[in-house]
Amino acid sequence: MSALDLPVLERWLSVKLPGHSGLTTERIGGGQSNPTWFVDFGGTRMVLRKKPDGPILKGAHAIEREFRVLRALADTAVPVPRALWLEEDDSILGTPFYVMERLDGRVFETNSLSGVSQTDRREMYLDAARTLARLHVVRPDEVGLGDFGRPGNYFERQIARWSKQYAQSDGPRIPALDRLIDWLPENMPPDDGATSIAHGDFRLGNLMFHPTEPRVIAVLDWELATLGHPLADLGYAVMPWRTATDEYGGVRDTDWKAAGIPTEQTFVEEYMQHALPTSPLRPFHVAFALFRFSVIFVGIADRVRSGSAASSEASELGPLAERFAERALEAAGLS
Repeated sequence: MSALDLPVLERWLSVKLPGHSGLTTERIGGGQSNPTWFVDFGGTRMVLRKKPDGPILKGAHAIEREFRVLRALADTAVPVPRALWLEEDDSILGTPFYVMERLDGRVFETNSLSGVSQTDRREMYLDAARTLARLHVVRPDEVGLGDFGRPGNYFERQIARWSKQYAQSDGPRIPALDRLIDWLPENMPPDDGATSIAHGDFRLGNLMFHPTEPRVIAVLDWELATLGHPLADLGYAVMPWRTATDEYGGVRDTDWKAAGIPTEQTFVEEYMQHALPTSPLRPFHVAFALFRFSVIFVGIADRVRSGSAASSEASELGPLAERFAERALEAAGLS
């Protein structure tokens, strides 16, 4: 497990916040990729995220990109924490890291959003849909992200990227993933040219809600962000309806309607009402999102074997690669 060198961190922070003293840190969960801590330095409350130790696949754990997109979105309608400092020198804490402001709010581990009223639960889902739409309305070139990725042919490039990452894994082959790698390229909708800032991991667990109100106050975990197709994010955001409780906190095996959770269709319609005009969400988009998440779980399993997993839960999450691949086949109508 990654650990912070507290004397070194305190010296580093003393340069950023002269006159401050008294460092306390607390490792926090959530996010299986980049180790994260609460950091309090002389009363200034912050969050530190760093790349994990150990071998890292090329392009993974993109701390620098995460910092850049947070900075770019600071003055938009997309709620994000204020990014403070990026440190790319490995000699400080062993791997690059950045520091952002700490916000007070609620982050939920599962999509059931336990502990809130039915009315609030519904509104929180719908505000998540509106928040995603607000992100996709932002024009990349207007916030300095015109070169944040390559526009066009997003799904073709992403399928190739994640297929390659899966091929590089030293773990066992997953038949459902192999089948998807064949099916997805043959079933891509025609490229409509839609390009937006794509979060890449937009789900309720990566949102912070107001302490008492049913609204999103921060979108977190931007390391997979790029320029992409808005329907990739939307297809990913409907995963709760497609996955079970033990599949990263889905709701399909719960009485979610009685709990106040809107239908997938209502969620999508709320998004469409606030987004730029776009093509309809198709089974391909949902299958693609589940496929990509499956490969992410393959990477988690690989890090468990190498001993560089960022979370103690990683050994439990690795096996979900096969489950999500099977859910992707369901979305594609192949099971």
